[in-house]
Amino acid sequence: MLPMLLLLTAVFPARLLARKPVKVCGEYTYCAPENVSLEQARLFVLQQAKLAALAERFGTIISRIASTTMENDGKGRSELSVAVYGGSDVKGEWLKDIKVEYDKPYYENDMLVLRVSVCGTAREIVGARVDFSAKILRNGTDNKYESDSGSFRHGDDIYLSFRSPVDAFLAVYLLDNTSHTAFCLLPYKGDPRGRARVEAGRDYVFFSKEHADPDEKPIVNEYKMTCSKSPEHNAMYFIVSTCEFTKANDMDLKDTLPRELPSADFHEWLLKNRRNDRNMKVEMRSITIKK
Repeated sequence: MLPMLLLLTAVFPARLLARKPVKVCGEYTYCAPENVSLEQARLFVLQQAKLAALAERFGTIISRIASTTMENDGKGRSELSVAVYGGSDVKGEWLKDIKVEYDKPYYENDMLVLRVSVCGTAREIVGARVDFSAKILRNGTDNKYESDSGSFRHGDDIYLSFRSPVDAFLAVYLLDNTSHTAFCLLPYKGDPRGRARVEAGRDYVFFSKEHADPDEKPIVNEYKMTCSKSPEHNAMYFIVSTCEFTKANDMDLKDTLPRELPSADFHEWLLKNRRNDRNMKVEMRSITIKK
């Protein structure tokens, strides 16, 4: 069972200066519509609590308030309004969870209400940020096939469109929330260097042999989205740095799957790298796969 990737539009720092990690805490309450599952709501509310904590401690680039409100129209119907920080709005980045506590969920006006409080270590980001573009493509390699919702069907082909304005190193990991396993999607399984380098200003399509350089074609892995239950929710980590780094110490356990390691070991590797590499930027996105 191996679900794959999704759309990303992200940013990472150039000549990034990151200060000493500190403890931050935040909380968030979310009123979920009927079409949002409990698992999806838990992922969303946790992400917003972390962003609120970062904004409270370090401030924001764009002044916005993270809030969720529910209004009754007087006819027995409620409307949900959500305003949240974007990942590029806050001037800090989350490094590691210390404590996560969910209140018992309840229903109000036929909507699931979920609240979470979280504490963790984070650091302030000081310096200019350089935009890069990464798009997850569904069943096609042109940008018109972009899946901006992160939703896929069992058996869908998946590709990654990527462009950076500066030379950088890139790694992509998929975390399976069911088996608590991290799969290394990029660099490719057969790449002995343990890193994928991208050139400034070049358009890439990863997970496609057709679009790979001739010397890279033999090692390109092409992926399909799969799931053992429906829907299935997972997380994709997109890791970029202008400094050279190697992938985690993962293992090749199955011929039909990418290299893997336990999720806990992946997070330890990632935390160590982020502490030592002030140029490293990490973006996480949720992925939904349905049969």
